[in-house]
Amino acid sequence: MMLAGKHILLIIGGGIAAFKSLDLIRRLRERGALVTPVLTKAGEEFVTPLSVSALAGQKVFRDLFDLGDEAEMGHIQLSRVADLVVVAPATADLMAKMAQGHANDLASTLLLATDTPVLIAPAMNVRMWEHAATQRNLETLRADGITVAGPNDGDMACGEFGPGRMAEPLEIVAAIEASLAGGPLEGKRVLVTSGPTHEPIDPVRYIANRSSGAQGAAVARALSALGAHVVFVTGPADVPPPDGVEVIAVQTAQQMLDAVQAALPVDAGVFAAAVADWRVSSSSDRKLKKSKDGLPKLEFAENPDILKTVSQMKNGRPALVVGFAAETNDVQDHATAKRERKGCDWIVANDVSPGTGIMGGSENAVILIDDKGAESWPRMRKDDVAQKLAQRIAEALG
Repeated sequence: MMLAGKHILLIIGGGIAAFKSLDLIRRLRERGALVTPVLTKAGEEFVTPLSVSALAGQKVFRDLFDLGDEAEMGHIQLSRVADLVVVAPATADLMAKMAQGHANDLASTLLLATDTPVLIAPAMNVRMWEHAATQRNLETLRADGITVAGPNDGDMACGEFGPGRMAEPLEIVAAIEASLAGGPLEGKRVLVTSGPTHEPIDPVRYIANRSSGAQGAAVARALSALGAHVVFVTGPADVPPPDGVEVIAVQTAQQMLDAVQAALPVDAGVFAAAVADWRVSSSSDRKLKKSKDGLPKLEFAENPDILKTVSQMKNGRPALVVGFAAETNDVQDHATAKRERKGCDWIVANDVSPGTGIMGGSENAVILIDDKGAESWPRMRKDDVAQKLAQRIAEALG
């Protein structure tokens, strides 16, 4: 078992989601992990020290100034003997303390004193989660290298709906396993492009397509889970970038090409972005207005071909270049021709015609095309497609 013998320091914050931490302890121990629990005073309002201790099979640490605990295992040592520190639930208050470096109770002191990797599972009211202060703290924590699991969308105990529900225990277990696993792509650097590009017509209008960026984000997440250092170059997508990757946000095709070239060299490149083929050659710096003289005349120019540029590089070409082909008819034929025309190693093709529900949806059905032929994969969740593709990439680079 991946977690057998691993030591998890679990900090339980004060929120209704604390009851899930009891199940989290059980799931971790089933997998052979040793769980040392730390219960905040607010956490004690939702779960009892006795229930936490019984499930963990360990003493519950609660007070920074417990002299007996300090004599047996000082808070500095307690924060450093674990393989991973997990905060679940991570309340808005705990996140703020972490981001600002406060140390006025046992939990915040442990988090400030540790040099062990930290994973948090946020849980709070949707308005608190969406508040600018919480989002600033989240950005700070991510920049500090802290891994974030969740939160999920769903019904709140307060009766509201939206993001803020703590991730489910098994989701947190998976995030813990990914954090502790070296993975077959450890030491590899992989570039992933994702999302649409927006090509401006004027300050308020642009050319784009319907790509949500969900598949590219899933691929980046799956590669990162296998240990790769992922450089994630994303256009203005509907979905947020995954945690634990290096994010470079762009708007236009030219900006994406510049970011890609700056990120090289990499071991592999996965070009999942739906880049606009054309742009307005001279976009207006003012909003175009209706006129009695008729429609405005827009002249178009071809955008740079990012996949072709990287695939046909003479020096510094990645060992594996994977392109994507979104087609509405003759999918395999068009994708096969695209692979030959661009010069990439693999093409992941899918049918995005309106009846499929794939463009912007949660599922995908793809054909993987390489120099050996075409392999059709059954329709599955985009996360599952990503995991299967990431495993294939790991095998190819291995």
